[in-house]
Amino acid sequence: MLVLLPPSEGKAPSGRGTALKLESLSLPGLTEARRAVLDELAELCAGDEEKAREVLGLSEGLRGEIAKNTQLRSAGARPAGEIYTGVLYDALDLASLDTAAKRRAGRSLLVFSGLWGAVRVTDRIPSYRCSMGVRLPALGALGAHWRTPMAAALPEAAGDGLVLDLRSSAYTGAWKPKGEVAGRTATVRVLHAPTRKVVSHFNKATKGRIVRSLLAAGAAPADPAELVETLRDLGYEVEVQAPARAGTAWALDVLVNEVH
Repeated sequence: MLVLLPPSEGKAPSGRGTALKLESLSLPGLTEARRAVLDELAELCAGDEEKAREVLGLSEGLRGEIAKNTQLRSAGARPAGEIYTGVLYDALDLASLDTAAKRRAGRSLLVFSGLWGAVRVTDRIPSYRCSMGVRLPALGALGAHWRTPMAAALPEAAGDGLVLDLRSSAYTGAWKPKGEVAGRTATVRVLHAPTRKVVSHFNKATKGRIVRSLLAAGAAPADPAELVETLRDLGYEVEVQAPARAGTAWALDVLVNEVH
């Protein structure tokens, strides 16, 4: 099972240990594309601060994030699972999983990123600020920048098992499963059961809890149909829309009664 996650805007501080080793990150086919973004982002942020703030879409209160991006090669790196914070990652709470569940997380979780393309939660990265919606002056839109290298690297990462796609819309454009990979992909919406409306904050929290439940239970559904049964066994109310044709993803709705 491969689980695709969005990153978080908020991130924990970089560590004080060994600096980034770009070649050590998972999915080595993305290394050159990562280097291109890293180099331009660092150069941008070391130059005109106002231009960097505009390109990165930062408010005045987040101006300090620009300096962080100038230190990406020298700052201490930490596992990505410790760098990413926020609602989904708080609910997932990787640190409190037992050893076996942490190993499963290292094998199955893949976090998409405007800077790194995608990393596993065990990959050591510095704290940074660069969303997938950024358009760098030379490289252009990052979503488009990542499509070609992702198209080569991600099918191999997906293997022949289930792909559970929990990414937000900003990150889905960087890689869209196609063909038989799409046929074993499941996307998830979180709906408020009484109103059938999509929820926002609780959407992230519920997705984090779903991933945690699967990891803690040692669940390994082989395909979307098995995923539906597994989630129901774990206590989730799930409605499913099987694909109307081959080569398209399954759509799952998880219903929640409380929105908080």
